[in-house]
Amino acid sequence: MKQVFTAFVGEPKQGKRACPVFMLCALTTASLSAQTFTTLFSFDGGDGTVPYAALFQGTDGNFYGTTASGGANNAGTVFKMSPSGAHMTLYSFCSQSGCVDGQVPKAAVVQGTGGNFYGTTSRGGDIDEGTLFKITPAGTLTMLHSFCAQVFYPCPDGTKPQAGLVQAANGDFYGTAVFGGAVDTNFGTVFQITPTGTLTTLFMFDITDGAEPHAGLVQATNGYFYGTTFTGGANGDFGTVFQITPSGALTTLYSFCAQSGCTDGELPYAGLVQGTDGNFYGTTYQGGASNSGTVFKITPAGTPTTLYSFCSQSGCTDGKLPYAGLVFATDGKLYGTTYQGGANNSGTVFQIAPTGAFTTLYSFCSQSGCTDGRLPYAGLVQGTDGKLYGTTKQGGTHCAPEGGCGTIFSLSVGLGPFVKTLPQSGQVGKVIENLGTDLTGATGVTFNGTPATFTVDARTEITATVPTGATTGGIQVTTPDGTLRSAGPFVVQP
Repeated sequence: MKQVFTAFVGEPKQGKRACPVFMLCALTTASLSAQTFTTLFSFDGGDGTVPYAALFQGTDGNFYGTTASGGANNAGTVFKMSPSGAHMTLYSFCSQSGCVDGQVPKAAVVQGTGGNFYGTTSRGGDIDEGTLFKITPAGTLTMLHSFCAQVFYPCPDGTKPQAGLVQAANGDFYGTAVFGGAVDTNFGTVFQITPTGTLTTLFMFDITDGAEPHAGLVQATNGYFYGTTFTGGANGDFGTVFQITPSGALTTLYSFCAQSGCTDGELPYAGLVQGTDGNFYGTTYQGGASNSGTVFKITPAGTPTTLYSFCSQSGCTDGKLPYAGLVFATDGKLYGTTYQGGANNSGTVFQIAPTGAFTTLYSFCSQSGCTDGRLPYAGLVQGTDGKLYGTTKQGGTHCAPEGGCGTIFSLSVGLGPFVKTLPQSGQVGKVIENLGTDLTGATGVTFNGTPATFTVDARTEITATVPTGATTGGIQVTTPDGTLRSAGPFVVQP
């Protein structure tokens, strides 16, 4: 049953405070504007519980995700859900003897160019060190790689991956494993895997360049990958930001806790997102002015700026301890979640501008019994209808004695429809999928102003060929209802 909660965003009260170096002291809110929070689905255990991961919107317009436990074998699930909240369990892990198919998925799935979804499990496989899997939209699962299966310890291919994958422009997937690596270390790896399951270890962390990469990678417009490690680095076990080439050459860009009191942040649990300005944005789980986490910006060269320190308001009503990363929405602002804090100390949804202007949008457990959810562990995704979608680890209408099995929710902040591209880069002649909400009757597609040939495959999908003469920039789709623009630039590769 859907539950809808409408609120208004106003100006929070706040006393004066000192601003440490690197911090942009900007705790402001937008003018009063309506927002609508909707609980779309409450897990009940049999269909999954504890959704650690963010959602991924597929080319069919549905959202796909995972739960870390529950399902037919209490080992986690893969599910899909419509934007209106119709839920279907696609697969229950540990369906094979010995859980060789994997168990406890903590990461989001990603849709490859062939239409199948790819993901990781943190446990299961041949020796319970995690797997990489492929699953069709209909729910047929194939285990592609079992970590530490061939070589055993110290497991140079890595162990216990907790992050999702990213498909690069070359068609291969790239990801991280929290542990495993070289003989004398156990600090994690970066790997590459083909869609058919051939894995190559690209890098093994040694603590000075970082350790325990819990987050996945993002491929930047320059073709390199960028990521974070939860611990390690030049200043001790406080985490890093790194760059790595597709061939495996790693550069540590920044080691956290470089400032007195770790006001620049520490322990970045989540990954990064690249803005239209070319800079990267992310969160740290702790550190900052109140040791409750930060939002930061970092240039590709490694120069950081602390944009916001959480728990800057009395009672931490702005939130604290952000596990999740950020998403750039079509209004040019960043949106994210905090695991705790807020009006009810059950987590928040927030908005922050690239300049640091901050707004708390929603505090969880605002409804009796926390039926709206609590403890949002994962980040958000913007659907092509303009709404923000996410999950909470607990709360909902089921499993009340245990604190709730978790929820899926949407939050409308007044943003309109747009189109997403899959992938977000490619050469001239490459066929690109464009995902939208109502593309029937589309009359034109352009790549940064250059017209392209296209086919309307479904109400939610258009395929278009990168045209000769196209340059890096936005994609526009002309429909009978108006022009839809992509959320970010499509990168035309040489």
